[in-house]
Amino acid sequence: MKDRLRGEYGKKALESRRDPMHELISTILSQRTTHADEEAAYHELRELGDWADIIAAPQEVVAYAIRRSNYPESKAPRIQETLRRIRDAPGGYDLDFLRELPVKDALKWLTDLPGVGVKTASLVLLFNYHRPVFPVDTHVFRINIRVGTIPQMTEQAAHRALLALLPPDPPFLYELHVNLLSHGRQVCTWTAPKCGECFIRERCDAYKMYGGRVPSFSEKKKK
Repeated sequence: MKDRLRGEYGKKALESRRDPMHELISTILSQRTTHADEEAAYHELRELGDWADIIAAPQEVVAYAIRRSNYPESKAPRIQETLRRIRDAPGGYDLDFLRELPVKDALKWLTDLPGVGVKTASLVLLFNYHRPVFPVDTHVFRINIRVGTIPQMTEQAAHRALLALLPPDPPFLYELHVNLLSHGRQVCTWTAPKCGECFIRERCDAYKMYGGRVPSFSEKKKK
């Protein structure tokens, strides 16, 4: 599948797209939020000042700044508490110690932060520190369930299941993640997937079952 995705979406070099703190906070904002709204929320959040200023700001001010992100009232206190814990850690706002920690320990350190799940932690570790982890966002999850790479399971379990099937090679994992993301946004969408345009439909379990009428991902199979 990786080669077919590369043929359609291109080869992707593993390069950090933004600094680690930006990646971390933006990914928290991205949960259940479009990329455009995530970017807008992050930009307005940073208009409050540096990380210390954001910690010190009233919670409702932070929530208003990130209002373009879904559930700002929940995310604001989590972001502020995450920033406090990072500030008080030995490295402060410098997360580069994650480069040397064993992957298991780095994942645990990140997921112990409020509002940071395994997807967010994996994105930071792969994108910024080129560690052999595989982030499973909603697009990666949906495609692999539909194709039949993995059976029905939670997104959290899918991180472990998919990583066990893939080589522990960060450039490979990065390109696969990014190209699956593109495929999920453009073709294998949540509702009304464009199966007629899909170049991997011949190996897709959902296509074999439903043909060009694959239901929305939230719909249950009719008995």
